[in-house]
Amino acid sequence: MSMRRTRKGRAVLLGTALALALVGCGTASSDGDATTGETQAQERIVADSTAGDSATGDGGSVGQQVTATANVTLTGVIDATDLFTTRDLEQVADTSGATAIALADGQDVQIVQEGVYVVSGTARNATITVDVDSTEKVQIVLDGASITNDDFPCIYVVSADKVFVTTTEGSHNSLEVTGAFVADGETNTDAVIFSRDDLVLNGLGTLVVTSSDNGISTKDDLKVTGGTYEVTAASDALEANDSIAIADGTISVSTSKDGLHAEDDEDDTTGYIYICGGTLGIDAGSDGIQATTYLQIDGGSVTVVAGEGLESTYVQVNGGTIDLTASDDGINATNKSSSVGTPTIDIRGGSITVTMGAGDTDALDANGNLYISGGTVNISAQFAFDYDGEGVLSGGEVYVNGEQVSEIAESMMMGSMGGPGGDMGGGPMMGGGPGGGMGGPGNWG
Repeated sequence: MSMRRTRKGRAVLLGTALALALVGCGTASSDGDATTGETQAQERIVADSTAGDSATGDGGSVGQQVTATANVTLTGVIDATDLFTTRDLEQVADTSGATAIALADGQDVQIVQEGVYVVSGTARNATITVDVDSTEKVQIVLDGASITNDDFPCIYVVSADKVFVTTTEGSHNSLEVTGAFVADGETNTDAVIFSRDDLVLNGLGTLVVTSSDNGISTKDDLKVTGGTYEVTAASDALEANDSIAIADGTISVSTSKDGLHAEDDEDDTTGYIYICGGTLGIDAGSDGIQATTYLQIDGGSVTVVAGEGLESTYVQVNGGTIDLTASDDGINATNKSSSVGTPTIDIRGGSITVTMGAGDTDALDANGNLYISGGTVNISAQFAFDYDGEGVLSGGEVYVNGEQVSEIAESMMMGSMGGPGGDMGGGPMMGGGPGGGMGGPGNWG
């Protein structure tokens, strides 16, 4: 501990001196967002080869910008209209006035002023720390950067309005923490990228994150709008207190706990996950995607192999392609938030495939209501549906074990699998309708 604190103390002095020197030589650059704010992205933001919203102060390199598209659904339970700003979706940083940083073993980098910083090189036990005013934004551009630490984050955001971690086109970057994390005072740092404030991941390159604990964590909002990410973590791969929003990018996750996790232990009224694009491949020991309040999928491709595939108080699917393989519940709506109301699974569109393991497992499990009004749902399971409230099929196509069904008949209305003679019933629902010989009273939920 003392060695870590001493080395980081020297880094603060070095970072301050470096920042002052850069101001003197005119190489540091502000991204211009502090006073003008960020232009909010509308329903669709597309590539613009002629301008980068420089008039709004959002940065962008004129004639070189690559911009992701946020295909948000305007009528979902999450209002995503203004969720992604123009700068969030820009995949190429404006580096015309950027500061270059070359990594070195045992030498921390302290960023103390707003700007764009291009990081390259290889280092062991080096941390990039961002500690700027709460109104300022910082963009860390990874251009062939590799950091391996023993016990502390590779990127640590102490204070900022927002931090962008951007990978350059074609670059390969890696961040790894191999041992048990040490705290920074009262802050329990437990992720390779650890942020107290908003974090945006974007770019056109690859970032590999390997962690003995969490992969990427923020105490605020996390957005992914581009880039390729390979995250291997002993705990949660991507986590946030307030929200996780994904518009684009390719994310591959291998974790012993949750793939995506949004939760604030002290406030159950926040913690949502929104996905409208990108490609996600999640292999998780616990939940593939877990949110406290709302989990909404409007687009993209999501493949999950986990104990539970999707879990939240309210799960809504409006689009996208979702392939779930689970050993507990495929989609689970359970009471995790006091502000949302009745736990609900609400399928309005998309293509969903759910493959369940044998035993006491449910493909669609709602501790409340289950609604299907659109899309295509293919279920391979012993028990297809479990709900406590309403179960309504009003549209779309639903198949259970290869047979199309025209109603949602509850397959586990009663709690246990039954005593001697407890008949499982017939038909594709494996329950023969509500109360089909499932045993004594009670509900597993």
